[in-house]
Amino acid sequence: MKKSLLSSFSAALVILFCLDLPAMAQSAGKPVKVGAYYYDGWGGKNAKADDPTQPWAKNAPRQVTKRMLDEFPDREPVWGWRNDSQEIMERQIDLAADNGVEFFLFCWYWRDTQGPINLEAIAKLPGHESMNRYLKAKNKNRIKFALLVANHQGAEIVGPDNWEKATGHWMQYFNDPQYMQVNGKPMVVIFNSKGIENESLAKMQEVSKKQGLKQGLTIAGCGNTEGKNFEVTTHYNVVPGYSSGHEEHKYEELANAQRAKWQGTSQQPYIPTVIAGWDKRPWEDAGGNGKGGAKQGWYYTGRTPGQFKTFLQDAVRWMDEHPDQTVPERLLLIYAWNELGEGGYLVPTKGDPKAQYLKVVKEVVKDQKKKVK
Repeated sequence: MKKSLLSSFSAALVILFCLDLPAMAQSAGKPVKVGAYYYDGWGGKNAKADDPTQPWAKNAPRQVTKRMLDEFPDREPVWGWRNDSQEIMERQIDLAADNGVEFFLFCWYWRDTQGPINLEAIAKLPGHESMNRYLKAKNKNRIKFALLVANHQGAEIVGPDNWEKATGHWMQYFNDPQYMQVNGKPMVVIFNSKGIENESLAKMQEVSKKQGLKQGLTIAGCGNTEGKNFEVTTHYNVVPGYSSGHEEHKYEELANAQRAKWQGTSQQPYIPTVIAGWDKRPWEDAGGNGKGGAKQGWYYTGRTPGQFKTFLQDAVRWMDEHPDQTVPERLLLIYAWNELGEGGYLVPTKGDPKAQYLKVVKEVVKDQKKKVK
């Protein structure tokens, strides 16, 4: 019995000495930094704008559908469906900064999909306009930014040479003083971790170092990163029943699906994500007669500011309890700032003009900062 106790004690000492306890304690004592994914679909010209049989589309932005206008008018932001002005971008920066959001992750899209880099098309892409407005904003210094590389269907980057060229193009952002860093390196998030190979990840690091980033990049992969040489793992969102047919579920079920991913077995540090909501019905069957729109999937109802607050607090608690499993900056990502078509958003809307969910972020961040003082 004594020999068994002595062995257990010795094993415990080994574990303690192997862990970097000062670093862990230091990480746990830091305030969290909240980022929000930003989707730029609320500007430009609607595909049906010139159709005389679709008068609703004449002045509508790109991603608004008739179903959004008819069935989901509560999702319209308090400034209107359009956000394509410098004034509205600066208003959003202030809203984020005033309510505990420290950085936006802007979606970035490759052109031409599966082909070589097309800088002219990339420069003209409407989906990059919000980030460009952020970069020109007079209050830009109030929050930071980072890239979410949306390397999915329609914007696929194929092959190490193209990833090398993409990284060279992104250096203009990585060198911006407002660009978000993790472990002292610019962080870039890859939406589709399956869509990039280790050779391409190595090319990204190589070109970034050649062009002045001595330590390279912190590259985060969304989803299953097993076998991939990412520095960090995270998610964009976790949605059970994404295309499983029209079916209503409770928001708490959605939150629990996200919580389960925090307990994953990834070998890389993990950035926990919190989902503000999911209901993509406005984009389903958008082409009429069930054609041309997103596939029908589960949608989640019944969320409350109280549930969302508990969800955020749980994410902070997970980082407190697992300081060795997350990044030193204690990042927490929210899906999303303005995914209005998919039902994940913090921006003030006609249905939530006082931005109750955004104010919850402020409350949680403020409470957490008090605890670490």
